[in-house]
Amino acid sequence: MSPLLECQGVSVQYGPVQAVKDFDLTLEPGETVALLGPSGSGKSSVMYAVAGFTRISAGRIILSGEDVSTPKASVPPEKRSVALVFQNYALWPHLSALENVAYPLRRAAKPKAQSLLEASHLLEKVGMTELSQRKPAELSGGEQQRVGLARALARAADIYLFDEPTAHLDSQIRESVANEIAKRRAELGAAAIYATHDSEEALAIADRVVILRSGSMVQTGTPADVYERPIDAWAARLTGPVATLNATVLEAKPGKLKVLLDEVTVIAHSASSTPTRSVELLIRPEWVRPGGEIRGTAVEVSYRGPHTDYVISTKSGHLVARAAGSPRLEVGQVGGWTIERAWAPS
Repeated sequence: MSPLLECQGVSVQYGPVQAVKDFDLTLEPGETVALLGPSGSGKSSVMYAVAGFTRISAGRIILSGEDVSTPKASVPPEKRSVALVFQNYALWPHLSALENVAYPLRRAAKPKAQSLLEASHLLEKVGMTELSQRKPAELSGGEQQRVGLARALARAADIYLFDEPTAHLDSQIRESVANEIAKRRAELGAAAIYATHDSEEALAIADRVVILRSGSMVQTGTPADVYERPIDAWAARLTGPVATLNATVLEAKPGKLKVLLDEVTVIAHSASSTPTRSVELLIRPEWVRPGGEIRGTAVEVSYRGPHTDYVISTKSGHLVARAAGSPRLEVGQVGGWTIERAWAPS
C-alpha cells in the first residue's frame, strides 16, 4: 500500500523568514503523526502547506502518489482529500453549529436528514448538543473550536490535519474528542497529522512524533523514542520534566555507560559508542526513587494527589523525582535517592 502523504525536502518561506526548512515525512494509512514544538517552530506552516493554503519554496508534497505541491505549481485545497481544523475555527457565521457540521456532509451529496443526524451525533461527541442551534457569534472560543473539530470529522478525508485542536478544551471533552478522532480515522482508514505544543497529548495520541525547532526537524521517532532517548536536553525538556546532571565516565560499552555521580556508581544508557570523559545525563522524575546512596536536600515539594514531585539539591546539581503518595520529605530535609535509569544523549 502506497503512502497517503510524502513531504520531500519541503521548505516554506515568508519573505525573509524561513518558516520550514527541509521537512521530510512519509505518512501511511491509519497512522497518526504528531508535530511537537513551541510557537514559531513551523507546525502550522507544515499543516497549511499540506492542505494547500501555503505555497512551498522548495521540495515536493505528494498525496496518494500525485504531486500536489512544488515551488512552481499547487493543487488547490478543495481538490485535496484533506480535512484541516484551523486554529481560528473558520466557521460559516450565518449557519448554526449543527448546519456548520452538516455542511461537508451535504457537499458529499448525503440527504439532508442523514447529514443533520450525523452532524448531531458528532456535536454530541464534543459536548455541544445543547448549543447546536446557536450561530458562531453566540459561542465562546472553546465552543467554536469544538464545532470546528466536529465539522472536520464530518468530512470523509484521506488525511486529517489538526492544528492545536484541543488547546481550549477541558480534560473530559479533550478525551472524548481524541477518542472520536481515533474512531473516525479507523472507520475510514485515514491518517492524521496532529500539531501541538502539549507533550502529553502528543505522546498519548501519536504513532510517531516529529519535534520541530525554528522550522527544522530535531528528532523523529515513536513516543517512547523521543521521551526515553531524546536527542538533546532541549528536546527532553519539550517532552516532559527532566534533570540534567554532569557525571564522570568510568567504563563505556556500546549503548551503556558506567558513570560516577555524587561518588555513586550509576548505569546510564547512551546514544554514543565513544563518549567523552564527562557526560551530561538526562534523568526523568519517574526514573528516580526514594531511598539510596545519592544524598540530597529537598528544595521543592509539590503534592499532586496520586504522587508527589520533588526537586532535590545534590552535589552534581538539581535532581527531579516523582514518588507515589503523599510527601515523604519536607523542604529542607535530607534524604537518599536511587537513579534507576539515566540517558546520555551524546
